[in-house]
Amino acid sequence: MLTLYHCPRARSFRVLWMLEELALAYELKLLPFPPRVHAREYLALNPLGTVPLLLDGAMRMTESSAICQYLARRFSPQALDVAADHPAHPDYLTLLSFGEATLMFPLAIVMRYTRLEAPARQLPQAAEDYKRFFLGRVLALEQLVPAGDYLCAGRFTAADVSVGYALLFAERHGLREELPAWACHYLDRLKERPAFRRALAAEQAQAPS
Repeated sequence: MLTLYHCPRARSFRVLWMLEELALAYELKLLPFPPRVHAREYLALNPLGTVPLLLDGAMRMTESSAICQYLARRFSPQALDVAADHPAHPDYLTLLSFGEATLMFPLAIVMRYTRLEAPARQLPQAAEDYKRFFLGRVLALEQLVPAGDYLCAGRFTAADVSVGYALLFAERHGLREELPAWACHYLDRLKERPAFRRALAAEQAQAPS
């Protein structure tokens, strides 16, 4: 049995989505955000106090994009994974990291300095600069996502989960109107996937009423 520690609307949603795409049995442990502050006992499991944390027997992983790669390789080598000898494998690995390292990094700064910090510590100019940084990096994906297609290998893969979550995060924080139309259409296609909807339902089923 896989166990996922998750906060609603956090990066760990990537892993929850992957678990549903793969139809795997798992136990979901929902934590308040940020768990390092509101669930101090969690630090005994993950000293970073971050989510996700995925347990698979003795295996422990805490990086969302790496967990997507692990799950795809272990449980769907011919489906959500892209094999090492496939021509699209380098693009697949790049995009798995792109969703987190390139897209989420500026978004995290925008959120911190517009929403999480106290008013006296907010930095509107820095937030605006990093928002533009994010939007510029999104444009680099346009040639990869023709209408009706996914990012690589001509099919839905874990790379779409990684990048798709970053676009979802942007939408949830008020940036949808600034995304290019193709990115909105791509995100909307991802949100129609049954596994995406099941992941949302699983999260909401445990959320406090």
